[in-house]
Amino acid sequence: MAVQILVGTTKGVFILQDGGVKGPLCDGWPINHVIAHPSGRIYAAGGGSFHGAGIWHSDDGGDNWTLAKLASGMADEWFAPEAPKAAYTGQVETFWSLGLAGDKVLAGAKPANLFESTDGETWRLQDGLATHPGREDWSPGAAGLVLHSIVADPKRPEKLWVGISSSGVFASENGGASWEARNRASNAQHHGHNHDPSEIGHCVHNMVRAPGGGDLLYQQNHHGVFRSEDGGRSWNDITQGLPSTFGFPIAVDPTDPRKIWTVPLNGDSEGRFPPGASAAVWHSRDGGATWERQGNGLPQENCFFTVLRQAMATDPTGGVYFGTNTGSLFATQDGGASWQELARHLPLVTSVETRVV
Repeated sequence: MAVQILVGTTKGVFILQDGGVKGPLCDGWPINHVIAHPSGRIYAAGGGSFHGAGIWHSDDGGDNWTLAKLASGMADEWFAPEAPKAAYTGQVETFWSLGLAGDKVLAGAKPANLFESTDGETWRLQDGLATHPGREDWSPGAAGLVLHSIVADPKRPEKLWVGISSSGVFASENGGASWEARNRASNAQHHGHNHDPSEIGHCVHNMVRAPGGGDLLYQQNHHGVFRSEDGGRSWNDITQGLPSTFGFPIAVDPTDPRKIWTVPLNGDSEGRFPPGASAAVWHSRDGGATWERQGNGLPQENCFFTVLRQAMATDPTGGVYFGTNTGSLFATQDGGASWQELARHLPLVTSVETRVV
């Protein structure tokens, strides 16, 4: 059993396996997220003002790609001014995230909208989120109004959760036909103060669902790490023990719902690099009740990189991986006890995912 590492970067997709690197792929487009479908197909989402916005797919391990272009960009105006504009030009700036829900592939856009497809060729805007009451009050984060996290229940794919910066967590019980905000803080950590679950304005950075039954979710946001055991209806603050409240990624072991990893950074206005310029991943074996620092093999001095929200992943063999905005990819095969650098000098890494081949 071999593990491929799918890496999204500002200059295309890269695929790493057994020490080899394939890329850049997808014509060098800026790619925000790459995922693998159970069928073996690889999807990559991205774009921007120059390229337009679209979703690529490959059925041969990344050798050849097909683009479903949903919004035109400046390059189209320059090189093919007479060509018809893509269907969602003016509505979508880029695609930020991908997810799977039953037979559907979902794509999160900027500004915050959700698209779906059953074939990777044709994509439909989900009206439920696009027309959600109060949407006009959603506030963008520093990167804009971005739908960056897509989570589904594998056993009940009509149950969906999305994270939107900086508006919060939204959930659907009916496949996206309707949505509700789920941003209530747990009474246990907030001394009986019941935050309105329909509140918006919560800057979620990343959200993952734990494996197995139930609705166990984790999120890293602008102000800490949180756990929900009821599908986001209430959130428990599990930041205590970490060196800071700020960070972007969070990852969960695909075989153990209580094992999680995150990469704390020193703060929004302090540079967004590891505290003390000393790199470390922080690991919990008990769902965030306690944390341990894991820095063996990582740069311990003069380290100023950032790990972005989708740039951390796990695999079923026990591997944990993360990429940096300086183009390095680090990995561990022993739960974080030791780390090694698998690649360096890649473009800025926007996402890391894995697939077993």
